[in-house]
Amino acid sequence: MSSQNCRVVVAMSGGVDSSVAAALLREQGYQVIGVTMQIWPQGEDKFGGCCGIGAVEDAKKVAYRLGIPHYVMNFRDIFARKVIADFCQEYRLGRTPNPCIRCNQYIKFEALLKRARELGADFVATGHHARIEKDEVTGRYFLKKGVDQQKDQSYFLYPVTQEQLRHILMPVGNYTKEMVRKIARELELPVADRPESQEICFIPDDNYAQFLKDYLPQAAQPGPILDEQGNVLGTHHGIMFYTIGQRKGLGIAAQEPLYVIAIEPERNAIIVGPKERAFGDELIASGLHWITFDRLTQPLTAKAKIRYRHPEAEAMVIPLDEDKVYVKFTEPQLAITPGQAVVFYDGDTVIGGGTIESARKAAITEKEKEFV
Repeated sequence: MSSQNCRVVVAMSGGVDSSVAAALLREQGYQVIGVTMQIWPQGEDKFGGCCGIGAVEDAKKVAYRLGIPHYVMNFRDIFARKVIADFCQEYRLGRTPNPCIRCNQYIKFEALLKRARELGADFVATGHHARIEKDEVTGRYFLKKGVDQQKDQSYFLYPVTQEQLRHILMPVGNYTKEMVRKIARELELPVADRPESQEICFIPDDNYAQFLKDYLPQAAQPGPILDEQGNVLGTHHGIMFYTIGQRKGLGIAAQEPLYVIAIEPERNAIIVGPKERAFGDELIASGLHWITFDRLTQPLTAKAKIRYRHPEAEAMVIPLDEDKVYVKFTEPQLAITPGQAVVFYDGDTVIGGGTIESARKAAITEKEKEFV
C-alpha cells in the first residue's frame, strides 16, 4: 500500500517526539490527522505531561505549523477505568503498577486504534522510541528497540498484538533524540526545545502519596513494619505508600540502612531488611504477551528487564502454563517488584513480557515445581 493512499492518525501529545512523528509521516506522503486524547477528568486542570490541557494547545500549534487537521478525542471514561482505577487498586494491594504500559495497551493501541479505523484511517502513529519490522517471509511483525538506546521505550510496548502491529507506525524510533530535536528546529516547530516530562501524567506534581490519599482515603490504614523474624520495628502509614526496595521514609532508627523487602497486604505489614535481602534471582510472571511467537512451550534463555531503567540481565524463562512463567536470573537483581513488568529481549528484539506476581519460588505449586 502506497503511503500516498494511506490515512494515519497521529497521537499528538504536544511533545517533540509525536510532533516530529507527524512531520515525518507528512513528508512521506501520508494523509496525516493529529489527535490529542482527552483523558483528564471533567473540570480537572492539574493533569500534566503528555495528557495535560496545555498539551492540547501545543499540539494544535504544531498541527497548524504542519498544515494538518487536529482534533481532540474524549477517552476519559476508559482511561479512568483501565488506567487510574487499576493504578489505585494495585497500590492498595501492595503492588507497584506501571500505568504507562496499560495506557499503551488499552488507550493508544486499542481504543484510539479502534476509533481511527472507524474513521477510515489505516494506521495509528505515536512518538515512541521503538521500531516495528515485518518478516516478509512469515508475515510476522516484530517490535524492536529504538535506535537511541537511552530513550528506547520498547519496554512499555510489549503487550501489543500482531493485529495491532499491522496498523501502528513509530517513525521516530529510527532517530536519536538529538536528531528528533534537530528536525523539529529545522521545521520551526514550537515544541522543538520543550523539556521532557518524567512524571506520570495524572499525578499532580508527581505526588503519589497525595494522589492515593485523595482517591483511596479509606485504604490508608497504618500497620506494623516488621523485620524477617517478625519483630515490630515501627509503624507504616499504609502499604500503598511503599514499594519494594524503598529505603527512605521508613522512619526507623537502625544500625544499618533498611530496605522494604516484602509487602504483605493480608497482614497489612511492611517487611524490611538489609540491602542484600532486597536482591532476588527468581520471579513468577503472568498476564503474558508474546510477540516473536504465539506461545512459549519450552524454556528459553533471554535478557530480562524488571523495570524501565533497570539494566537487562540474563535469565532462563520456563513456562508453567499458558499464562505463567518462572524466571531464574543468572545473577541476583535488586528489588524485583510485584506489579511491575518483566520484559524479555533477544538482542534488540522484544520477545514478550508479563506482570511480576511474586519474587519468591514459594508461589509455585507442587505440580509446577516439577518443571523447575
